[in-house]
Amino acid sequence: MSTDSLTSEKIFSKMAVKNTVIDDDSSSDRSVELNDLARQVAEQFAADVASPHLISAFVRLFEFVGLLAIGLVLYATYVWPETDIQSLYFTSSALGGFLTICFIQAMDGYQISSLRNLLSQVSKVISGFVMALTFVLLVTFFTKTANEFSRVWFGLWFVSGISFLILFRIAISIYVKKLSSDGRLERRAVIVGGGEPAAELIRSLEAQSDNDIRICGIFDDRKDDRSPPIVAGYPKLGNVKELVKFGRMARIDMLIVSLPLSAENRVLQLLKRLWVLPVDIRLSAHTNKLRFRPRSYSYEGAVPFLDVFDKPIADWDAVTKRVFDLFFSVAALVFLFPVMITTAIAIKIESKGPVFFRQKRYGFNNQVVNIWKFRSMYHEMSDADAKTVVTKGDPRVTRVGRFIRKTSIDELPQLFNVLTGKLSLVGPRPHAVNAHTQNQLWDEVVDGYFARHKVKPGVTGWAQINGWRGEIDNEDKIKKRVSCDLYYIENWSLMLDFYILFITPAKLLNTENAY
Repeated sequence: MSTDSLTSEKIFSKMAVKNTVIDDDSSSDRSVELNDLARQVAEQFAADVASPHLISAFVRLFEFVGLLAIGLVLYATYVWPETDIQSLYFTSSALGGFLTICFIQAMDGYQISSLRNLLSQVSKVISGFVMALTFVLLVTFFTKTANEFSRVWFGLWFVSGISFLILFRIAISIYVKKLSSDGRLERRAVIVGGGEPAAELIRSLEAQSDNDIRICGIFDDRKDDRSPPIVAGYPKLGNVKELVKFGRMARIDMLIVSLPLSAENRVLQLLKRLWVLPVDIRLSAHTNKLRFRPRSYSYEGAVPFLDVFDKPIADWDAVTKRVFDLFFSVAALVFLFPVMITTAIAIKIESKGPVFFRQKRYGFNNQVVNIWKFRSMYHEMSDADAKTVVTKGDPRVTRVGRFIRKTSIDELPQLFNVLTGKLSLVGPRPHAVNAHTQNQLWDEVVDGYFARHKVKPGVTGWAQINGWRGEIDNEDKIKKRVSCDLYYIENWSLMLDFYILFITPAKLLNTENAY
């Protein structure tokens, strides 16, 4: 096969096939320890970062809403008592605001580099607003509606709009500079693979004028004689096994594999270990002799990459999902409050002990979170460590407990976990840290088990509405559940969340495996 006929899709397809046969030793991550330097670096980057994409989008939205609001307020306070042409003024204000955003965008006024530079962005927003109002004036002239406008309103909108844009950009400039000085306005990357290829990649990235990638270190399985401990000024922090643990501790955004595609088996083995992390994974292509179609590449400045995995539910997707969670969890708490109060009273009447039961479970990125449930067992028999699976007719479960477990009422307190941001309404169900089947931990049973933690766990999920809820007493059940979880992660959309959420009550009628 010639290199011209190769495509990235074919190579990635081959990778996906081989993924199924490469041994995975990710279950051994529990025993991996970082060296002192790697731990220090991970702690340094443990704080959350701000997304440049979200900041730029917020600035666009705020400026459009601000210009529209200024136009309408001026209309309501000056024009409205004399005339009542609301639609004309609303359309003009909306058109002017929209065109302002378009013109500023065309001048790169929403790039992070522009948002840092006050003088540059002020000139761009003034130019953009002036061009937008000029266009609006031309529209009113050609539509013969210019005489219906108040010239005072137009002049006030011009002055107020420019003042608003300048003051807002001053505030944004201060905010962006503060984020930059705190190291929170960057994309944190780790280079996988050392030596001269990694050095060339680092030099290429650092040569880009608008580079927001912060290289945190290098991980390589090769020893120092083949992979130097310092590459282009950056330290080698450990091997790939340690990288997975490092990625759990640090807030890493991107893993860049700096290996030639000719080392196919080694690349496949790396991806097999790394895909469980909630990060973007890119293959460096700047020194690769293979040439794919242009659309196969993504670029950081002029440096080309091949995209292998993208972080799921990121940026605006994460924002919309959070809004979805807050709205429907609050609505559910209000609607189900009588059920929760009745359940709490019933639990208290039947047996001694607290109403709620708390258990440590895996959350996003393998972080351990405390999950709240209604207590369904006798207090003295509670199993916070999930050492023994609940089975049919389990003597530890109370009469009230059997009912609330079958109906999933015991899960309702997890709505409070959703409000605090530890859970989502829809997602892979959080499993107990020590959950096991037949004396095997589930991450030892299922290849790639921890990949289900690339998103927040949920109160309900794709696995639950497809019949995989309740007791897990054999390996096939946990494999089916994880398969559903991974399908959800790869195919997430807000409409899928709506579907799962609203179909869940009907699916709860199937209590076959719920004990």
